[in-house]
Amino acid sequence: MKPIRVLVIDDSAYNRRTISKILDDIPGVSVVGYAINGEDGLRKLAALHPDLITLDLEMPRMDGFTFLRILMQQRPTPVIVISSRTEDENVFKALELGALDFVGKPSSRSDNQLLQIRDDLIRKVLQCGRADMRKVMRRISTPNADFRPAPEEVDKKRAEASHLVLIGASTGGPPAVQSILMAMKRDYPLMFAVSQHMPAGFTRAFAERLNKFCDLDVAEARTGDLLVPGRALIAPGGKNLQFRRRGAELIAHITDPEEDQRFVPSVDIMFESAARVSPVENLAVILTGMGNDGAKGTTLVKESGGYAIAEHEFSCVVFGMPKEAIATGSIDRICPLPDIAPSILYHCGIQVV
Repeated sequence: MKPIRVLVIDDSAYNRRTISKILDDIPGVSVVGYAINGEDGLRKLAALHPDLITLDLEMPRMDGFTFLRILMQQRPTPVIVISSRTEDENVFKALELGALDFVGKPSSRSDNQLLQIRDDLIRKVLQCGRADMRKVMRRISTPNADFRPAPEEVDKKRAEASHLVLIGASTGGPPAVQSILMAMKRDYPLMFAVSQHMPAGFTRAFAERLNKFCDLDVAEARTGDLLVPGRALIAPGGKNLQFRRRGAELIAHITDPEEDQRFVPSVDIMFESAARVSPVENLAVILTGMGNDGAKGTTLVKESGGYAIAEHEFSCVVFGMPKEAIATGSIDRICPLPDIAPSILYHCGIQVV
């Protein structure tokens, strides 16, 4: 198999050297060049034809956002954002523009600080380097698709009780999660919990961005938060979201990951906790992402009387997580991203007018 050819774009010479060194040490990966800003990156792109680009967002002359817009129009290529904006929603704007994933850049320039991103960067380069950009472009071309099911479908059922919708995602997940939550209304009898693989420092900005664009009340989850219809809680980056029951109420409980836990926040842990204590029907949704997180939890949700949906390979940026969940035999419905919100509403008996 040919090596993954990487172009590094960053205005910091120190960062370019360090990132290049990390990538050059990965078997099957080759750094073919670097650029000091987006304008330089476009020139190098035409000459080098990389398979993947690592991209800083804040650069002189042409920033990362302008570069992304032009790149996705002219030559769609997998992009991993490396950004220090840990409390800024702009990294999620980059994902909407077509970047596949991101790595948080430490604020310090010490060797130890930047090398802390090593494992995360290696994993994401290997999983994004051969991504099918046709799927990404389909998502970008229809960001505000009409997600409402046809009236003749929803008329067959009526919502009789609240449901807890549990969403798990990884690579390619933030725009997918946003598209589903934007299709929901505050007065629907649905409460949402989301575990999106994400490092600490980013999920608050993610939740704030979702809250801005969604009718739902969206917030980063804290221990003690009550799950109620019309609210969506986002698992904090680097932590796990679990639940405690207090009578008929369901309360968020945030826990630290185990030392050997590979995926954080864990979809399996969130699903398992809901299956064990939720007083309402659970609906598990597995979206795009690498690995098998969520497969075990989906089985537990089904065994507890819940329902499960997996994203179809057609729309997945990375088909790993849905594929593993489907292999368990516990998935009730497999559908592309635009059909997931209607499927949730239909299963829960919610009429859309």
